[in-house]
Amino acid sequence: MVKAAFLGLGVMGSPMARHLKARGHEVTVYNRTAAKAEAWVAAHGGRSAPTPQAAAEGQDIVFCCVGNDADLRAVALGSEGAFAAMGRGTLFVDHTTASAEVARELSAAARAAGFDFLDAPVSGGQAGAENGQLTVMVGGEAEAFARAEPVIMSFARACRLLGPAGAGQLAKMMNQICIAGVVQGLAEAMHFGKRAGMDVEAVIEVISKGAAQSWQMENRYKTMNAGKFDFGFAVEWMRKDLGIALDEARGNGAQLPLTALVDQFYADVVAMGGRRWDTSSLIARLEE
Repeated sequence: MVKAAFLGLGVMGSPMARHLKARGHEVTVYNRTAAKAEAWVAAHGGRSAPTPQAAAEGQDIVFCCVGNDADLRAVALGSEGAFAAMGRGTLFVDHTTASAEVARELSAAARAAGFDFLDAPVSGGQAGAENGQLTVMVGGEAEAFARAEPVIMSFARACRLLGPAGAGQLAKMMNQICIAGVVQGLAEAMHFGKRAGMDVEAVIEVISKGAAQSWQMENRYKTMNAGKFDFGFAVEWMRKDLGIALDEARGNGAQLPLTALVDQFYADVVAMGGRRWDTSSLIARLEE
């Protein structure tokens, strides 16, 4: 068992921290809105801290799951950031979906201060976090990963080290690129089927047993067909993630024409009022 802090109690961080506590780890939580941290402690035990620095004091591992690069830099390096309290030999594990650049920056800062940093973004969405079934993609040093993996598995079903600092974030970019294309393809197929007068649900039940099968097809086709989009990862966050991937591609020379196109389709969904709809709402712009 370890002494752990968890910074950020959003829809992902809150259940992830809960699983740590349920596995017997000693957990201290911090959230920008202090009332949320206090409510978490009232529900699950542990303790709350008023700042990231206070939360990190005396911990073996500090976990983090916040919104973006700026949020991550603030909780790690800000005037009351966690890095100021990290002791030699401790470990900071970041589950934020952020840029590879900030991962490398924080890894270098941690190494200079005598502790370790892992970038470890996750896939599986809110349901995966709630059920402790996340997939975790990790960048960093092998020794640090070996220490972190058993603790990460408190809320994960798969966890793998994929390379040096930044590799976890690059893997998450690949994950989101794949999802964007799959969801657009599913949306177009369902839209086509409706226009052709097909029983879309019957068709999907058949083709989901063949080569067209995907997680998105299995888990989203019924709600997509019903025009209900409150079941997963929000469009505004997908646009953030695709923006990170497109920025990285501009730097490394990768060509992402489909990703750029789907990102613009998501911009159309936002313009329709779908900022908080889930990513399967790509079908809505086809049926507008």
